[in-house]
Amino acid sequence: MHADLDAFYASVEQLLDPALRGRPVAVGGSASGGVVLAASYEAKDFGVSGGMAGWRARQLCPTLTFVRGHFSEYPRLAGEVMDILRDVTPAVERISIDEAFLDVSGSTHLFGSPAVIGVLIRTRVRDEIGLAISVGAARTKHLAKVASQVAKPNGLVVVEPDNERQFLEPLPVGLMWGVGPVAQQRLAEQGIHTIGQLARTPSSAVERLLGTAVGAKLNALALNEDPRRVVTSARARSVGAQSALGRVRPTPEKVRAVLAHLADRVAVRLRAKQHAGRTITVRVRFTGMRSVTRSLTLPGPVAATLTLTEIAEQLAWQAIVDERDTHTEISLLAISVSNLSTVHATQTELPLSDDPRRAGSATGSARSALDSSMDAVRRRFGPDAVGYLPAALARSGSVPDDFRKLAERDL
Repeated sequence: MHADLDAFYASVEQLLDPALRGRPVAVGGSASGGVVLAASYEAKDFGVSGGMAGWRARQLCPTLTFVRGHFSEYPRLAGEVMDILRDVTPAVERISIDEAFLDVSGSTHLFGSPAVIGVLIRTRVRDEIGLAISVGAARTKHLAKVASQVAKPNGLVVVEPDNERQFLEPLPVGLMWGVGPVAQQRLAEQGIHTIGQLARTPSSAVERLLGTAVGAKLNALALNEDPRRVVTSARARSVGAQSALGRVRPTPEKVRAVLAHLADRVAVRLRAKQHAGRTITVRVRFTGMRSVTRSLTLPGPVAATLTLTEIAEQLAWQAIVDERDTHTEISLLAISVSNLSTVHATQTELPLSDDPRRAGSATGSARSALDSSMDAVRRRFGPDAVGYLPAALARSGSVPDDFRKLAERDL
């Protein structure tokens, strides 16, 4: 099963303030600017969506109410929902603050069929917490997630094993896990609009369109070939952060400020778990929803904020320069660190060279020592007590850090 809270952040605001119920609500942003973090279904009916500029949202919906958000309430209420899910089965795989997979194969003898379990979950979440949740049930994780999307808002869809292909046949490819706007456009250019059409397209053709790995995976999912099991705990494979920018002309100062802030957030999370990574990846999204990704794999793992910032800046500018258009605008920057390993201590290197990308070099060691001191100050006095200047300047952006932290998770 896949359980997904409906319009979670906006629904929490409507729960906390009954005067907002039934009204179009945007969390974050304002009529004069800023970025909408989330929108209620009433606002979505007008075309308002997360990541949209506040002034644009007000244009689409003149009666829109902007709220700042109760960031301490989101994890509390989401945690209570997860507790309800674990009352049904211990096999719960939480994949974000407001959604999770459940394996209920061992629970049917206690509670009944998947349909009965779905009703039980939705009823308890509504009655005990006051939120709406959509549930999809199927034989595979991918199909269960698709079913929960079809069930929205506030619904339940159970796909029986003998009806899987018929269920998927007419659905748009955009409902599939991993099909973003760019992939959807490329498929549409080849006349592939539904999951059924994708399933009937040879895998080799899809691979030529989207790349070998992505094409093969999506073709298999369209055929409902998904062997993944619900995993209750897993070691992090990557740590990342991203920042939506609206539409801005990239300048060295702007790019460095944003990437410094993102690198700081990623590095702090790495060091908190005694992790470091060898592969640094940067994604730049241009206007028109087209994204370019650049990555670099180092000889050894790093977790120093300044080192991640410098590498990310070089990768981002490489992606921007490759566009060969100085008027290109960007709408998002993202950093992720993968190839993770646990690092309890760093071996100091002989002073034969001073490469800051090597954690044991003189500069690398100095950066690690500085980060350790800053981490200690932040633990005692709060995350804003000290910071690197470019990152501190970027922190004044329109998206609150509290919201960013809720959205970030180790993958």
